[in-house]
Amino acid sequence: MKPLKEFTIPFVGLKIGKHHFDFEIEQKFFEHFEYEEFNSVNVQVDVVFEKKTTLLELHYKASGFVNINCDLTNEPYNQTIENEFDLVVKFGDEFNDENIDILIVPHGTFEINIQQYIYELIVLAVPIKRVHPGIENGTLHSDILEKLDELSPKLKENKETNEDIDPRWNTLKKLLTDK
Repeated sequence: MKPLKEFTIPFVGLKIGKHHFDFEIEQKFFEHFEYEEFNSVNVQVDVVFEKKTTLLELHYKASGFVNINCDLTNEPYNQTIENEFDLVVKFGDEFNDENIDILIVPHGTFEINIQQYIYELIVLAVPIKRVHPGIENGTLHSDILEKLDELSPKLKENKETNEDIDPRWNTLKKLLTDK
């Protein structure tokens, strides 16, 4: 994948100390990664880049919203996201990104591309189960919700159901009460 130029930080000319970078992430960024889960994106990522004599420290902070579809009703809604991540960049003999929090780049490297870390920061901030807030508070009315309610199994409180139970289960239920 070709790196995006705006997410490459040339640190060789920077002074030792903290530097701030702000990024506006929109849908075009995720199209570059061929990620199609989001309908629209509006996320601000603030990166505090601290250059030290032997290493680099990056602190990522993302906040904003992504428009996604609900898992139950497929209705689009804005999911607020907040996430932070710290990364330490060290210099070594060869490139190594096996550790989550530490990136080792070869000596002589003069720039670092952070687009992959921003991508992962935002994608991992979205909850696994995506439920429209209108479902939780009862304000969302949709045909899909009505159909789900209609097709969900109902508990019968009739005594007829007790008679239809296999008698072997009754014997097993006695084991629960015999202690």
